[in-house]
Amino acid sequence: MTLKKPMTAKRTPIWQSIATSVTEDIAEARYGPGDKLPTEAELSARFGVNRHTVRHALKALAETGLVHARRGAGVFVTQVPTDYAIGKRVRFHRNLEQAGRLPGKEVLHLETRTADAKECEALALVSGAQVQVYDGLSLADGNPIALFKSVFPAERFPNMLEQLSRLRSVTAALKENQVTDYTRAWTRMTARRASPTQALHLRISEGDPLLRTVGVNVDADQTPLEFGTTWFAGDRVTLTLTE
Repeated sequence: MTLKKPMTAKRTPIWQSIATSVTEDIAEARYGPGDKLPTEAELSARFGVNRHTVRHALKALAETGLVHARRGAGVFVTQVPTDYAIGKRVRFHRNLEQAGRLPGKEVLHLETRTADAKECEALALVSGAQVQVYDGLSLADGNPIALFKSVFPAERFPNMLEQLSRLRSVTAALKENQVTDYTRAWTRMTARRASPTQALHLRISEGDPLLRTVGVNVDADQTPLEFGTTWFAGDRVTLTLTE
């Protein structure tokens, strides 16, 4: 009589167990979209394994699209891109609310200065005219998605900087200046690479792709009132052109 050897259960690879554990952390919201995961060294210490095993687990998660690595920055939970409409009426807060996101603005810099040649042309100003400049950061659910610069004619909007600082909304500030509606006259879109400063603000790596839009908004009389440039983090938005 021949005795059969008892069958032993197949062991789960350690890297796969680590990947499962990190996936559970994300599913239970310990790490949200856009959050940075612990470093390889930190995960190695947590699970008592070498960094090669952790690297294998993170690679497997990246292949599923759950996380992505940014050169020199670390590994991040993948964000679902925010739908952002570029059309006749571009409204930041409305766009994000319609996409189910919580909009936010952070003021980076406000100043009054002399308009440069491009600003004079876009806003139909004479050489040497003064402009109000608003540099800021756009947020979706607390995560940065874009940097922007908005330029307004200072003679028409002398109190714009105070209003923007207080209201954090171009639309609301324009309403205080009796501009109840405005539309986009034109928009140009190009691809760019993030500079060191842009990368710092957007929490991405230098050289990561950006989508740059440049446009002019006009009032009901078709008079230019805002010359704007926005740099969107390429992996965080889906731009849609609408009428």
